[in-house]
Amino acid sequence: MDNLTRRIADFAAELSFEQLPEDVVSAATRFLIDTLACAIAAHDCESARIGLDLARGTAPQRYPGRILFHGEKSTAESAAFVNTAMIRNLDFNDQYPGGHPSDCLGAFLALAEAAQADGRRLIEAMVIAYELFVRISDATGLRYKEWDQGFAIGICTAAGVGHLLGLTPQQIGEAVAITAVANVPMRNTRAGELSLWKGAATSFATRNGVFAALLAGQGMTGPDRPFEGKHGLWDIITGPFEFEPLPTAGGPYRSPDVQLKAWPVEYNAQLPVWAALELRSKVDWRALTDIDIGTYTFAFTEIGGEPEKWDPQTRETADHSMPYIFARVLLDGAISVAAFDQSAYRDPAIRPLMNRIHIRLDNEVNAMYPNVVAMKVKATTKDGRLIELFPRDPLGHSNNSMNDQDVREKFTRTVEPVYGREKTATVLERWWRTNQLSAAEMTGALSLLDFKS
Repeated sequence: MDNLTRRIADFAAELSFEQLPEDVVSAATRFLIDTLACAIAAHDCESARIGLDLARGTAPQRYPGRILFHGEKSTAESAAFVNTAMIRNLDFNDQYPGGHPSDCLGAFLALAEAAQADGRRLIEAMVIAYELFVRISDATGLRYKEWDQGFAIGICTAAGVGHLLGLTPQQIGEAVAITAVANVPMRNTRAGELSLWKGAATSFATRNGVFAALLAGQGMTGPDRPFEGKHGLWDIITGPFEFEPLPTAGGPYRSPDVQLKAWPVEYNAQLPVWAALELRSKVDWRALTDIDIGTYTFAFTEIGGEPEKWDPQTRETADHSMPYIFARVLLDGAISVAAFDQSAYRDPAIRPLMNRIHIRLDNEVNAMYPNVVAMKVKATTKDGRLIELFPRDPLGHSNNSMNDQDVREKFTRTVEPVYGREKTATVLERWWRTNQLSAAEMTGALSLLDFKS
């Protein structure tokens, strides 16, 4: 086992709730509540339905996985796939530059009951995944090498599941090694006209991470040096890199650096929503002849640099289209889930406004990213007036964090249309005190999420 695999495995095996600072527990609680809200709102999404159809009738005696909201159980890996598909569908869950660490929760919630985990153990698994995700994303820069986030998600899932199940450091290391060498997700997932796979790719990664952990628990061994060895990650992709020290080795807790979203759109589109709202407050969109947007490289390549983004034909493309989102906010004064109904994003009436939007790289904005998320907007009116905006750090960014009340309000706003006011309040209060739940109470909290409860 190479050094990096050993460090990951030891961290996943050793972390305990007693080691967690209060702000880390609070952050994990916010992430959990936020994740549940996103999943509840997308409980009937197409990718989850596909996974659910395949998962039905396959619950094993050992490690049955709970499928959230539907009152059904299946294999742990199938339940992880369906749960993560619901978490990811709206692109409303948390993010860190590199991906969405909350995708791992689909696996942890699937297995919490079978693992007889209490609330503290669930939070431990979450923190393990989040701390590893931040470090993998920072150290490898894999998204700039055209790899998708599923590589990190798979490893973080395997480590967190290993912790939930009480696997030994050796077994967790084997699971991490299996996952690392067997999953090479390509960034093509998020290029061009996007498909259902955009929201399901990390569901596949969590499924694989769960299966790797279960295999390792039964004695399967993995490659000896997946990161540092011959044909390993360092050798063929990244070159050597150093992890920031993990918390159990004296390093800082980085999980509170993960960011939340105020709007149900891809993270790089959060600031464009606020910018469009500000522009709308200053001018009627009908008076605009040109909107010039200067942005950073990742936003440009992800949501503003391909022709498909000016004529989205799928929901997934629309929520990764800066021109569509900016134009929709100018028209509607907000952005909601309804903006991604087919009738909305294929509406020919919005295309002329979208075609007035031009997106380019801006060197100043690019130099600020990711420590500061900014954009420049120059809008020209029919009478020649120029309106210039330079917004920065949308609500939810590390420099403008969402607090407990923000998250509670997001949960209520997002979930009430699905559960109704009374059940929404009950679920929120129960899960807000996750760290106080016994194993039996955790099972009850999971059952409370079901629509038939």
